[in-house]
Amino acid sequence: MPEQDVPSRRAFLATGAAAVVALTAAGTTTARSAPLPLTPTCVDDDDTPSNIEGPYFKRDSPQRTNLRTPGVTGVVLSLTGFVYTMKCEPIPNVLLDFWQADDRGVYDNRTYKMRGHQFTNASGAYVLETIIPKDYPGRTPHIHVKVQARGGPVLTTQLFFPDTLRAYGMNVAWLNRRDAYLDRECEVALGPLVGNRYTARFDFVIDT
Repeated sequence: MPEQDVPSRRAFLATGAAAVVALTAAGTTTARSAPLPLTPTCVDDDDTPSNIEGPYFKRDSPQRTNLRTPGVTGVVLSLTGFVYTMKCEPIPNVLLDFWQADDRGVYDNRTYKMRGHQFTNASGAYVLETIIPKDYPGRTPHIHVKVQARGGPVLTTQLFFPDTLRAYGMNVAWLNRRDAYLDRECEVALGPLVGNRYTARFDFVIDT
């Protein structure tokens, strides 16, 4: 496909904004925050990099878009985005399975705390209401995710945060420099902290 004919994520975000607004109105307060910077332009073969699964994945997580279950504390994170093909087409009904540490840097392996899966809507959009995870020895704050279109391969990756993140007294710039698994291509676009809430966006590009 000629470069000038390649649609961009910016174009899809403009046409798909109504879907995100509808989702956030239903379950989050993302719309109250300042606009986020746009994610990089989508071009052919620009798929989201994979990363290690790690030792804490747990199958059969509950279907939910809100990981802030009773008893969960921490700095709130409202994460939104789209899932695209490598030709920059939004994909409906994509499985996203998220898991992460809590505000103490601990994974709950007995229950499904801080774990949940969901599916993109008809516009290829997803919304996740969660918290900023804390660091733990050797790892900067990050969120694990598996992404799979129906019948397609599974992308296992991790989402990271910019050096400017401020939560739990963490020096994220220092932590990012020392994490061997950090991938800046998987860094979320982070809005400003408003009260106790961050908003962020990340768009996945996957092989179908």
